[in-house]
Parts: sequence; C-alpha cells; structure tokens
Amino acid sequence: MPSRRSALRWMAAGSGLAALTPKSSSAAPASPLKHGKIKQSIVHWCFERGSKWKVEDTIKAAKELGCVSVEGLAPQHWDLLKANDLKCAYVGAHGFVKGMNQPAFWDANLKVIEERINQCAEYGNPNVLSFTGFADTTAQGGGVVSLEQGKKNCIEAYKKIIGHAEKKGVVLLLEHLNTRDSAEMKGHPGYQGDNIDYCAEIVRGVDSPNMKLLFDIYHVQIMHGDILRRLESCKDIIGHIHTAGNPGRCEIGADQEINYPPAMRKLLEIGYTGYVGHEFIPTKDPMVGLREAVTLCDVA
Repeated sequence: MPSRRSALRWMAAGSGLAALTPKSSSAAPASPLKHGKIKQSIVHWCFERGSKWKVEDTIKAAKELGCVSVEGLAPQHWDLLKANDLKCAYVGAHGFVKGMNQPAFWDANLKVIEERINQCAEYGNPNVLSFTGFADTTAQGGGVVSLEQGKKNCIEAYKKIIGHAEKKGVVLLLEHLNTRDSAEMKGHPGYQGDNIDYCAEIVRGVDSPNMKLLFDIYHVQIMHGDILRRLESCKDIIGHIHTAGNPGRCEIGADQEINYPPAMRKLLEIGYTGYVGHEFIPTKDPMVGLREAVTLCDVA
C-alpha cells in the first residue's frame, strides 16, 4: 500500500488540478459515456506529441469524458492519477528496439520490468508493457536474430520474470507492432513482432495467466486486417486494447477504414474486461477527436 507520504502527495496533487483545463475550445462539460461497458483510457504520449498537452491536461480530459485511466505515464505521475481516481492502465518498461528477443538486453530489461511490476503492485495499476525488439540491433550492441530464435529467446526471458509478476498480481503485456508504415511512431520497420500470431505464440509459450497480448487494433489492421476473427482467435490471451484510425494513426471516425463499434461489441462478446486505450495522434481539436472516440466505443 502507498505510504502516508504518498497519500499526502495525492491530496496536494489533486488540489491543483481543478484549475487546469484541456487546451481545447470545444470541450463540453457532459461526459459522452452512456453504457460504460468498455473501460476506456487515454494514452498520454499521443496528445503530448500532437497537441502539446501536459499530463494535467490529459487527466482533465479523461475525467470530463468519463475515462477511467490515463496510460503510459511514468510512476512519478501516479500520485496525481490517484488523486483523481484514475488508473494507469499500462506502464512502459524498456523500449521497442532493444527488446527481449536478444539476451544482450535481458539484464537491463528485466531489471526495469521488475521495478515496474513492484510499482504497479504498490499503486494498484494492472499492466507492464514489453516488446520483442528489433531483429537487427547490431548498431545498438546486439546482433541479428532469426524469427525462431527470437521467439525462443523471448519465451525464455519472460519465464525469468513471470513468477514475480504472478506473485505481485501484475500482468506483463507483449505488444504487436506494424512494420509497414515508415512514418515516425506510426509504424516500426525492423520490429520482429509484427505478426500477431507470432506474438500470440510467445505469450502462450510463457504459459502464465499473467502474460498477455496487447492487441493494438490499428497495428493489426495494417499488418493483417480481419480484426473480428483475430480478436476471437486471441480471446484467451488479450490483456489490453489500443485504438487509432487508419490510415495515418489519426482520429477514429468516418474518414478512416476501421469500424470500431463492431470491434467493441466483439470484445464484450468474448468476455474482455480490460481497458481500451485511445492511442491516436490528433490532427484536429483533441477533445473533438477524443469525444468521438469515446462515443463510438461506448457500445451496448
């Protein structure tokens, strides 16, 4: 449990938040949520990048829209989240280049993963994010690893830490990313885990209820499509969901190709109870895009 000192920090953090408002002229006061069957979350980095939002802006938006989490925030921001009754649905550990597919990076990665697991357990946050890494990290002090060896290495590495995650009641997530889009942060050419079935094999190979798949609908659409059947095929191992519009990792809506309401209904059908994080880079007023996303994903 957090210490008394942490509790005092939560109170101090919360007292200043009411004076902050998201940097948007279109924010309406009423939450768009009606059904609330999907636990919706906002991924902060997108709005920091696209709209120059501060953490306080994203928290304010989450509260206004009825979201229950602001995710991807480092632990130093968790007191502020706690003060506003919000979770951090996932926290990052190591990066997506130097991942778990190469033993050269195991020591550093496992150290920070263990630290994040402990922090999540203390604050009651559910997930720590991890990556396969790039196939070729020669320039980063690693080497070149084949698909098969990369899979074996990932499974071996995760088995070194998964017992600690189980003990602490925290889930370790593996994220699938697309390699087709070369635009910065819209795709990740060189990433080894660009096949959803490959990532699913790693997760299942670890064979733990605390090892799950981060199913990013945007990335899966670019690499594979067939979203609804892929959600079905992964239903036993999905631990987190991300959204964004395609093409362009833009807002969710009528101007892009992914139809999100059926995907959300599919999640309810397969019994998914985790978070759905909105991870699009805004191209217009961010509150307009977020409000639309929250409304589209608020299915009955």
